[in-house]
Amino acid sequence: MTGDRTVRVLVADDEPLVRAGVRAVLASDPTIEVVAEAGDGRSAVEAARRHRPDVALLDVQMPELDGLDAGAEIVRLLPGTRTVVLTTFGADDNIRRALATGASGFVLKASDPRELVTAVHAVAEGAAFLSPRVAERVVAQLRRDVGAPRSATVLVDRLTDREREVLGLLSRGLSNAEIGRRLFMVEGTVKGHVSSILVKLGAANRVQAAILGYEAGLTR
Repeated sequence: MTGDRTVRVLVADDEPLVRAGVRAVLASDPTIEVVAEAGDGRSAVEAARRHRPDVALLDVQMPELDGLDAGAEIVRLLPGTRTVVLTTFGADDNIRRALATGASGFVLKASDPRELVTAVHAVAEGAAFLSPRVAERVVAQLRRDVGAPRSATVLVDRLTDREREVLGLLSRGLSNAEIGRRLFMVEGTVKGHVSSILVKLGAANRVQAAILGYEAGLTR
């Protein structure tokens, strides 16, 4: 949990009505503050540079620069800002692009509004968040990509016992700080384990690592 710390959020969508709706949902949580809005991808990048939010919520289809490219630019310029893709579309290529460009979350606009609040807090704490329907597609894609000879279990077997513990908690959506408290480690040590896990699994980010951990049974 973020405790009493206010999570600062940028909302980017080319439809003013959608932005108003997202802002209203986030306003239901007193620990979330919308610090900026943008109606296109280029403006979103500039707003992120100016306000340095903790989380940027980005629609996929926006003029000037789409949300996925804008997210990649924000992640490159502002490592401290986490990005969440917010869209009506759950197309596999969008999901793949979002994860490859460093997005920490993917939420469908048709989701329960509480999912959006949960996603904001999760990614602000360093965890990953996928709407359940998106997670199902990611699992299916990883099954195709990994294939039988390189199953999730085989990949996870490359990890040390401690790394498997860390991955199991990461796969449950815990942040580095929460993992550290569970395993009695400082956060810097957890970050080191996570980096090693990503390399050994060949995962592009925490989301892919979490799904592999889930597939390997580490959350059971």
